[in-house]
Formats: sequence, C-alpha cells, structure tokens
Amino acid sequence: MSVNDNDFTARPKRRRTGEVSRRVVLASAVSLGGTAVANALPALVPDKKARHTARAKETNAQIDVEILRKQIKGRTLTQSDADFNSALMDGFFNRLLPTDRKPQILVQVQDEDDVCRAVTFAKENKLKVVVRGGGHNWCNPALRHGGLMIDLHNLNKVISVDPASRKAVLQPIISNRDVQRLLNPLGLAYPSGHCPQVKLSGYLLSGGMSWNQGVWGPGTASVEAIEIVTPDGKLITASDTENQDYFWAARGAGSGFFGVAVRYHLKLYPLPKHIAGSSYYYNLDDAVTLAEWLGKLAPQLPPQVELSLWLVNAPPEIAAKTKLPGGKAALVTATTFADSEEEARKATAPLDQCPIIEKCLSKTVNEHVNFERLFDISGSLWPVDRRNAVEAMFSNSKPADLFRAVAGHYRDAPSHEGLIMYAFFTGPQTANANVTNAAFSTQAHLYGGPWTLWKDAADDEANLRWHRKCVEILRPFTFRHYVGETDTVHYPSHVKHAYSEETFKRIEQLRKKYDPTGVFFNYSDGLS
Repeated sequence: MSVNDNDFTARPKRRRTGEVSRRVVLASAVSLGGTAVANALPALVPDKKARHTARAKETNAQIDVEILRKQIKGRTLTQSDADFNSALMDGFFNRLLPTDRKPQILVQVQDEDDVCRAVTFAKENKLKVVVRGGGHNWCNPALRHGGLMIDLHNLNKVISVDPASRKAVLQPIISNRDVQRLLNPLGLAYPSGHCPQVKLSGYLLSGGMSWNQGVWGPGTASVEAIEIVTPDGKLITASDTENQDYFWAARGAGSGFFGVAVRYHLKLYPLPKHIAGSSYYYNLDDAVTLAEWLGKLAPQLPPQVELSLWLVNAPPEIAAKTKLPGGKAALVTATTFADSEEEARKATAPLDQCPIIEKCLSKTVNEHVNFERLFDISGSLWPVDRRNAVEAMFSNSKPADLFRAVAGHYRDAPSHEGLIMYAFFTGPQTANANVTNAAFSTQAHLYGGPWTLWKDAADDEANLRWHRKCVEILRPFTFRHYVGETDTVHYPSHVKHAYSEETFKRIEQLRKKYDPTGVFFNYSDGLS
C-alpha cells in the first residue's frame, strides 16, 4: 500500500498558525516537551531605515524581476506590491515580529523546479537567499535585510508512504500533527516534534527534539536522504552514500544551512500500542527537592519514558491549592511509549515513590492517550497569537542546582502563560546519543529552558527584561544551546555555542566549499 502525491492543504492557513519542535509537556495529564527561542532587536533608527529602503529601491531598479515572474509557476512579489507585507508577515508563529527586516523579493514557489530557478536568478543578480519553511523559529531568522526570500509553504505534499518497507517521502511543509495523522492509521509513527504546528522543514534541519527520543532518537536520525537545491540552483540527493557533506550539514545546521531542502526520505517505526501520560503537581517551593530526586531517578527509568520537570502556572482547580498567588506550581510529567498498559504502568511506578508524594496537590497516572491528544495538550501550552521569547539549551549540571537558581526568578514572572521546562533523558543514554554523521550531535542529560509568552505589545518590555535575566541566570548551567530554539538574533554567539568547536568549524568550511560566493545568508548576515 502506498500514499502518493497528497496535498495536505492546498493553501495552508498562514495567519498565525505556524508549526515547531519541542521536548515534552503535559499539564493536564501527559508529558510534552519543547524546544526554540525569540527576542526582538530594537528597530533601526529612522535615518538607517530610510537608507535601507532607498538601497532596496535602487537595487530593485537594477533587477528585472519580470524575468523571474515568467520563469516560475509561483508568485513573485516585491516591496512595491500591495500585498507584500501581508504575504511576508502572516505566516510567522511568533507575533513579536521585527518590522525593519524585509527581503527585496519574496518568491512563493510552487514546486522544486521553481526553487531551482529562484536560486539561479538570485545568484545571477547577486541577491542573497533566505528560506522560510513553517515560520515557527521563535527569533524569525528568515527575516533579513534585503535579498530574496524563498517561501516554501506550497511544498506540502506527501510523495509516497510504503508501510511494507516503513519508508516515506514528504515535502518540507507538513506539520508534526499531519505527519502522525497520515501514519498512525497505517500502524506507523515517526519521531516528530511535540508542537502540533511545526513543519518538517526547520524541525529536521535543526536536528529535531522528538517524541520518544530515548528510543527513536531525534527526528534527523531517521532521515535517510534529503533532496536539496544547491547554491548553483541544482537539485541533488544527499545521503550516506552520495553528496555526504550536504547530508551531514543538512541534519543540524539549522538556519545556517547553505541549500534548500525540498524532500525528506524518512525511516518509519511501528506505532506504539499503548501511549500513557502521567502528571504530578506540587508547590513551586518543592521544585528543588523534585529536581534532585528526578536527577537520580532518570537513569533508572526505561528510555521509552519521557520525563520532565516544569515550573508552570497551574490550571484553576490546582491553583487554588498552591501556596503562591497566581497558582505557580512545579509539575512532574511522564509520557510512556509502550506495547501494553502493564508495561507502561511498570515503567512509571517509581513516580509514586517520590519522597514527598504526600505533598502532591493532584496527580493523573498512566492516562491512555494518542498522538492527537498529545498535540492538543502541547498546542494549549504553546498557543498561537502570542508574543514569545525562548531559549532552549542542553545542560549537564546537577538538576537541583539549576532549579535552585531559577525557581525564585520564575516566581516573579510578569506573564501567567510562560513556563520553564527541563526534560531528563532516561535510561543509560544522554540526549542524541544515537545520532551519527550529522551536524546535530550535542549530548547532555538535560534539555530545556524558559518559554516566555504574553499577549500584549504593552507588556513587551517587562517580559523581555524578565526573560533575558532568566537566560543570564541559566548561563552557568548551559552546556550548549539548541540551534532551532535559541535567540540567534539577540545573542549571535549562541550559534557557535550550539556546536562543538570542531562541528562549527566544519559547517563553516563546507559553506566556503559549496557556497563560495555566499548565495545563501549565513547565520548572521542581514540581521543587524
């Protein structure tokens, strides 16, 4: 049986519905998780903005955009088009958007051939290229000063699914939720990200912090080949056996990748027969005790258990039981991917042996769930139409020390929607231990950080000040940043800190080798 060339959404709804990867949280009954980052740079002062606009108009006057319009099947827009701004901005998940970073040309490609022609046009006209996939990266690195943006939102088709060989070929703009909706009825699953709206594009290019990561590994570990448009405008296939340098870089280089990924060849897995979620609410004052206990417990739990500790604003029925105004609480969650209810119950039984279990305010133990339910819960924790600042990181510090440092700061958070989460990797492995031949290779025992969310622009200053202070508090406990969910705009040094020195050096060497004239924006070009 195979599924061929299915278009999930002929034209995805782009208004504030972008979709990403995160590591686990289940505030009502399950452990979900997450990963990403956002922070706004100050707008350019008026005279700089005016000079930038003048330069863009002058450059556009020298470029015959009509040539590109005639060459491609999709739409080509410039800043003089009436709907340019809406076409550019409506697809981004984070509503904390910069207003001064815009491309000169926006190309909404229709297929892979359009991508090749757009890259070739950009190279011939000395325009730098940036790619927008799902628009969920918190700091919006797809928005640059000038150049040509390739918008992939129409590349949303299922090319094939083969249940017998457990293989799939998908275009990049298919969401985590839709991947599981496609596969689960066939008895299959894929290590997708946790947030329902996130698309394959940025998720896999950044590495992909996945569901059931202890067993399946991160998303990129199950990518067997990638079809890529190179800086020369050529379509190639990269894998372990051909174009190996591109394959290595595409699995982890994130927004700094020097190509356009247009198709992913994925390895699939049998759908777990029983998925269960557990949650235990405690007072915020108990966070350090819980962190110390979980740090010791995590290596003893089987790797199919996703274990996380959260600092959250509790739901109303729990908030009334907490000591603090506003209902701030500590939450332990576990999601178990098992073959039976008995296996799930046995795997998470130690959670009921917590040394302060008598202080538990509320608990849900091994509630039977499916991926659809997991995505509903995750979506409620990271809702659309919010302004966001995020910093996801890896840590090898003692969990108790980390939570001791940050719990008090969370108590003073100005928003009632933000959270701090750290996932404890269970079993003998560290995060990403089973990743080979990929730029994404950081190994650590903890993954997480602050996700600061708020609604109103009037609250920007207070929330950004709190968030940046939180990042500084956590800096001594940070081993590496996660390139898919770190604020590479406000903190450019976090790019380098997302990789080992050797890995980052190789990324830059490969960029010089395969993109010597700089067709693609690198990590920092066009941001300041």
